Amino acid sequence: MKAKLMERVSAALLMPRLEDESVDVPALRALVTFLMEKGVLSYAVNGATGEFCLTTPEQLALVLETVAEVSGGAAQVVCGVGAGGIGGTLKMVRVAEKANVAGILLPMPYFFPYEQGDLEAFCRGVAVRTSLPILLYNLPQFTSGLESETVRRLIGEVPNIVGIKDSSGSLEILRDLRRYGVEATGIVGNDSVFAEGLKEGVCDGVISGVACVLPEILLGLYRLRRDPNGAEFARTAGLLDEVIAELNRFPTPWGLKWMAEARGILNARFALPVSSERAESAVRMKEWASSWLPEALKALGFGHMD
Repeated sequence: MKAKLMERVSAALLMPRLEDESVDVPALRALVTFLMEKGVLSYAVNGATGEFCLTTPEQLALVLETVAEVSGGAAQVVCGVGAGGIGGTLKMVRVAEKANVAGILLPMPYFFPYEQGDLEAFCRGVAVRTSLPILLYNLPQFTSGLESETVRRLIGEVPNIVGIKDSSGSLEILRDLRRYGVEATGIVGNDSVFAEGLKEGVCDGVISGVACVLPEILLGLYRLRRDPNGAEFARTAGLLDEVIAELNRFPTPWGLKWMAEARGILNARFALPVSSERAESAVRMKEWASSWLPEALKALGFGHMD
C-alpha cells in the first residue's frame, strides 16, 4: 500500500519576479508569510502557477531555500520539475533532492505532442533516477495529456510514483483510480472541479492557484467536506466559482498576481509586456476584488483548516 503524500489544501505558489525576471525574494517571503498566517502549511513550488517554463535551476534552488527559511522548515513542499525533456527535468529533480522536499510534481514534457507510450517511458525514466515520491502532473493545456490507463499502470508498477495531480479540469482520472481501487494520492489541480471532487469523494485534496491568494475559500471548502450537500458548502463553492470567472479572463499567473496585488500581498510583475487593454481589465478586476472580498469573507467566516 502506498502512503498518501498529502491530504490537505496546498497553495500553488506564484513566482514573484523583478523587472529583470530574477526572483523577487522579499515578495516571495511576504507571500509565504501571508499563507502561513491563514493556516496554509503546504506549498507546491514551480508548477504552472509558478510559470515553471521560465524558471532556471538556480532560481528554483533560491525559491525552495526561501520557502524553507520563512516556514521554519514546518511546511510541506512539493516541487515541480517541468522541462522540455528528461535532461532538463532531471536537473530540476537534483535541485529538489538537495532541498529535501516531500515530493515532486512531474509534468509531461512541454511543446511537442507525445503518445501515451512516450509519456510512460519518460515517467519511468525519471522515476528510476530518484528516490523522491512522485505525483504525476496532468496538464493537458500545456503538455500532452495523460490517459487513465497510463496513470493506473504507472502508479501500480512504479514504486515511487504515488499518485497524480490532475489539472485537466476533469475528474475522469481520479474517478478511475477509485473505481479500480488503486492506492494512490489523488489531488485536484484545477480549482473549478474541487468542490465536485469533494462531493464525489474522489480526491484527497487540492493544489490550488486560488489558494495562493484566497486561501480562505479553499480552506473553507475543505473544512466543509464532511457535509458537501449542505448550504454552507454550496455558498462557499459559489464564491469560488465567482473568483474563477474573474480570473479566467487572464492568463492564470497574471490574474492571480493582480488578485494578490489587490490584497496587498505583492506587486504584480510579468515576463511579458502588459497591453493597455489588459491593464485596464486588471484595474476593473482589482476594483471588483476590493469591494467583494471583505463582505464575502466576513459573511462566511472562513478559518483554518481542520
